[in-house]
Amino acid sequence: MSFLPLSGANRPFKGIGLMLVATFMFASHDAMSKYLSGFYPIILIVWARYLVHTLLMAGIFLPQSGLRVLRTRRPLLQVLRALCLLGVSLLFTTGLMFMPLAEATSVIFLAPLLVTALSGPLLGERVSIGQWVAVSVGFMGVLIIVHPGGDLFTPAVLLPLSAALCFSLYQLLTRRLSTVDSATTSNFLAGLVNTLVMSALVPFFWYVPSFQHGLMMLALGGLGMGAHLLLTHAFRHAAPALLAPFGYVQIVFAGLLGLLIFGHTPDLTTLAGILVICLSGLAAAWQNRR
Repeated sequence: MSFLPLSGANRPFKGIGLMLVATFMFASHDAMSKYLSGFYPIILIVWARYLVHTLLMAGIFLPQSGLRVLRTRRPLLQVLRALCLLGVSLLFTTGLMFMPLAEATSVIFLAPLLVTALSGPLLGERVSIGQWVAVSVGFMGVLIIVHPGGDLFTPAVLLPLSAALCFSLYQLLTRRLSTVDSATTSNFLAGLVNTLVMSALVPFFWYVPSFQHGLMMLALGGLGMGAHLLLTHAFRHAAPALLAPFGYVQIVFAGLLGLLIFGHTPDLTTLAGILVICLSGLAAAWQNRR
């Protein structure tokens, strides 16, 4: 995520509460995207999500900061960061058409492990043996989920895997840009760039949504925007090391929504793979904290 932890965090329970609400909103966003993908092109769904996100950010931050919020010292990196996020949205939402919600969500949670693996060659950071072990175990968790002979052993699993790779690059670029631009500027520019890109594509995939589905598309942008703001506030009240384990609750919420909305229940093998990914991610976070 693209948020900077702030010092002086001294209200941990409030931070945890905000984190849990944010993860539920993210899971709801993904469940809604999966539902809508059964009726409309992915391009249209992703366009609506970024358009609403950008309009909401403009309504909140432009009156406060004016066009200063769009000023960046690294415009090319900002565009690259935005395109990485767009890749996450397109690949993951497409993957949801072929994979259950909980399984796809657990695969994209490889992103923190990929950040650990890529921070060495891309940022010059030292990666310990323990961190490499955590990364390797995380990929073993994916292999458990998509084991040969299982229903998920299809090329479709490459979609959330590719989304996880894009998300890791997005986070690395966020880390690089955090030293020159504010989080508000980075998030605003990401929404604006992706809205412009998708607006150029959406005429070729246009369908007039029903009133109910139109409201759901509006809700996508609201959920994404609201969840990001809640995460920002969560880090103001609690340390990232404390909040990191609660981020994985999103997989639990995804499983519950997948059961309630789509009637899917992960089998024991899948649950074991999800647990391995969660534990390896937490181990990597603990190693990073050290």
